[in-house]
Amino acid sequence: MTATARVRPVRGFTLVELLVALFVMAVLAALAWRGLDAVLRAREATTASVDSTTRLATVIAQWEQDLAALQDPGAAIPSALRFDGRSLRLVRRADDALRLVTWTLDGTTWKRWVSPPATRVGALQENWMRSLQLQGGEAGHLSLLEGLQGWQVYYFRGNAWTNAQSTGDIAPESATRPPESAASAPVFAPREQLPSAVRLVLQWEGRTLTRDVEIAPAR
Repeated sequence: MTATARVRPVRGFTLVELLVALFVMAVLAALAWRGLDAVLRAREATTASVDSTTRLATVIAQWEQDLAALQDPGAAIPSALRFDGRSLRLVRRADDALRLVTWTLDGTTWKRWVSPPATRVGALQENWMRSLQLQGGEAGHLSLLEGLQGWQVYYFRGNAWTNAQSTGDIAPESATRPPESAASAPVFAPREQLPSAVRLVLQWEGRTLTRDVEIAPAR
């Protein structure tokens, strides 16, 4: 008599078990996605912060270079360095010429304008007058920093920091007369002596940045 092998039926997954498995997988996928999204957001925020800090450092470096290259042309213009609350104008060396540089806060944008090079007094005076009429879209105008809430400039004069818009010491009389005694030369008010250092205070992205730059204008 031959024994017949007993075949055990193969048991599959029930519908409930499949649904539970799918639910668990969905939960794990959602958790993994949220974790990945958090990582990507943190990476984007870090990248944006680094880019922002790098841009700020570049702009400040340009500011310091302009002050380091300050050139006092004498009484050819009202001042080699002047701040009116909105714009700061300065004269800087550029190879064998002089350029007038204007830093302006236009709304929340910090802009820098550079004049054409000037090799004569008349050209420098013309650049000074142009700087008083800037609209923001002229050639040589660049938007350097966005999101600036405010700025202030201080001068170190008389062993103390003072507001750059306050009155300083008057320059010696010999420096108040234009080097060219032409009848058509502009007549300016007595010039103030330049400070020995400039302090910049920026309010940017909820932070306050202060930078001091010592200056030694060439004549």
